[in-house]
Amino acid sequence: MARVKIEDVIESLDYGIKRALRDAVNATIPGAQFDTGSLFRAFVREVGRKCNTWESVSDSYVDVD
Repeated sequence: MARVKIEDVIESLDYGIKRALRDAVNATIPGAQFDTGSLFRAFVREVGRKCNTWESVSDSYVDVD
């Protein structure tokens, strides 16, 4: 099993994750009003609170060049 710093992984994918989170909220709650940046920061904060700093993932999910 590989281990990843989940909060850092999410932050490194900032642009794509931020857009996906925005689109998911809009699809789930049509007409919702929110600041995408604030939502993303709150999401990253909650990931940090709810997950271990290092999370184990299957080696098949990691490709090291």
